[in-house]
Amino acid sequence: MVAGSFLLPSLPSTDRPTDRRSPAEAARRSALHGQPADRDDTQQPEPNRSATTAAAMRRKSRILLCFAVLWVLGIAYYFYSGTAMSRKDDWGSSDLSVRNRAHSADDKAHNPETLPPGKVRWQDFDQDLYVGATVVRPGQDPYARNKFNQVESDKLRMDRAVPDTRHDHCRHKQWRSDLPASSVVITFHNEARSALLRTVVSVLKKSPSHLVKEIILVDDYSDNSEDGALLGKIEKVRVLRNDRREGLMRSRVRGADAATAPVLTFLDSHCECNDNWLEPLLERVAEDKTRVVSPIIDVINMDNFQYVGASADLKGGFDWNLVFKWDYMTLEQRRARQGNPIAPIKTPMIAGGLFVMDKEYFEQLGKYDMMMDVWGGENLEISFRVWQCGGSLEIIPCSRVGHVFRKQHPYTFPGGSGTVFARNTRRAAEVWMDEYKNFYYAAVPSARNVPYGNIQSRLEMKKRLACKPFKWYLENVYPELRVPDHQDIAFGALQQGGNCLDTLGHFADGVVGIYECHNAGGNQEWALTKDKSVKHMDLCLTVVDRTASSLIRLQGCRENDSRQKWEQIESNAKLRHVGSNLCLDSRSARMGGLTVEVCSPSLNQQWKFTLNLQS
Repeated sequence: MVAGSFLLPSLPSTDRPTDRRSPAEAARRSALHGQPADRDDTQQPEPNRSATTAAAMRRKSRILLCFAVLWVLGIAYYFYSGTAMSRKDDWGSSDLSVRNRAHSADDKAHNPETLPPGKVRWQDFDQDLYVGATVVRPGQDPYARNKFNQVESDKLRMDRAVPDTRHDHCRHKQWRSDLPASSVVITFHNEARSALLRTVVSVLKKSPSHLVKEIILVDDYSDNSEDGALLGKIEKVRVLRNDRREGLMRSRVRGADAATAPVLTFLDSHCECNDNWLEPLLERVAEDKTRVVSPIIDVINMDNFQYVGASADLKGGFDWNLVFKWDYMTLEQRRARQGNPIAPIKTPMIAGGLFVMDKEYFEQLGKYDMMMDVWGGENLEISFRVWQCGGSLEIIPCSRVGHVFRKQHPYTFPGGSGTVFARNTRRAAEVWMDEYKNFYYAAVPSARNVPYGNIQSRLEMKKRLACKPFKWYLENVYPELRVPDHQDIAFGALQQGGNCLDTLGHFADGVVGIYECHNAGGNQEWALTKDKSVKHMDLCLTVVDRTASSLIRLQGCRENDSRQKWEQIESNAKLRHVGSNLCLDSRSARMGGLTVEVCSPSLNQQWKFTLNLQS
């Protein structure tokens, strides 16, 4: 109902005839209908016409008064309802209302009307002035500085609405009322101002005030010191600036050391928090301080900044090259979750950019490896360390945070990004992977040539914490990661450019083909064994007809079957069938399947295993 629809009611008609019934008759009819008669009706004579008219006017006045009262009450209800709705919309989520009422007193205590000198509420921060100083000029490349479309980022308001991507069950769930407060640590180097500001504002806007004690921005020696300094005017924001480039790990440790809340929340500098993102994370840590928890990371498109919800069926993982990847849960795992789709997800690995951890436990567990540089490998190291030293990693489906995923880094690495990543990854492998580190070196042979520095203090910490061996981690945390057999001399995907040898879902006597590499094992997982078989589970590549252009088929492996014998040639770049002296070829893959052809320099015959275990 809108305000304009509240109109005064029409007056009752004065042409209506008056009641001519006798007092006795009126009393009789009132009694018949269960209504009391007017107490004067039996004592007064029948009224004359003027008295009757006066009585009618009094009745009309009473009716008019009733309508007026109803009209006023309607107006009051309208404005009350509108105010309630606006409050609900301001929070962005209806399920916050109960909890917000419970915490209203706490929030007022933590949000006094008078802010510290020089501070402003985020709503009063001048976004246009802050962002406008670094906009992309006409003719400039909008991707040049940040490797995402800065023009599109700068167009967005600092408090833009994003879709609520949570499961429906999350919207009605209530969280504990005694959750600990958190210090939010955000490190950055030359971040786009609009993206950094949205990260800060989303934390303040989407979090109950009493749960965010402070936001610590660690400026890792950005070219313009005002990128961070100006944000220090916003309520709860503290800014620390490095006097030289330190990298992600050392910058995060500096922020964590300065934090005053009992729980640490680490975020990247190009994120947007979703509704109720913080409470489910804090609840899991409050229940067990050895839990390290991460939200589901939604995708913010690097080109148009559209916010897209990510699948809730993913876990963090890696291949033997120690590059992080997302693994889909197995069918059995997904079925087991159908009864409770918002239950925490145990994950072997976290992406590393966004997680929550008890501050005391962070310190007890050795913080970060301070000899890792810039970026890369730190998520592997902390994931191994948490699991092997008695903690656990979880992804919490009711927590959602958007993140801008880029295809390349916007900043430089001393010595090159590949060298820095290899150094950091080697440090993680040497400390935590025991003899299984050899599979990493088989996958990335060049890493052996990259110095990784002194790891003695990290090894001593591992011993002091009585951490479990990597074999335990593989068996209990990440059994999905296939470990090469002692009979294997090459293992993993068999790659040809961006495509991989694939069973295409075929079984015994089916053909094989190529498909875009997905790094998920499955149909693309192969092994070359010491007895010269190319195996996928218990099926082997078989040349039925030993003539050129013959199709290769999958057949059950037989130890002495010459049709199934292969060898690597030309520096392990080709696979030659021993019995026919022909090479594995993909030229006919799109038409019928892989074949054997006369060996040639053709790219159709270039193949490489993910791991080559031959010395």
